[in-house]
Amino acid sequence: MKVNVHAVNFNIDKKLVDFVQEKLDKLEKYYDKVVSSDVYLKLENTSDKENKTAEVKIHVPGDEIVVKKTGKSFEEAIDSATSSAERMLLKRKEKIRMHP
Repeated sequence: MKVNVHAVNFNIDKKLVDFVQEKLDKLEKYYDKVVSSDVYLKLENTSDKENKTAEVKIHVPGDEIVVKKTGKSFEEAIDSATSSAERMLLKRKEKIRMHP
């Protein structure tokens, strides 16, 4: 799957990009019609420990699934976002199967 990773207000390292790609590639198991996805990683300007936000936009035919999660690390935020996206993709697949 084509994954575009955008880092807002910081420089991203290859390890994090690979982690994001690996997590999003797994989503194709749940719904095979995913076109591409955009991931926006943002460092929030707060004193809160949970200041790393991951916004995942998954492009599917005729729609876009958007999940935004915040965590203590980008990995935690991505994990949370991909598991939410996984549920949304499964729901979408189910709905399409019921009403083709």
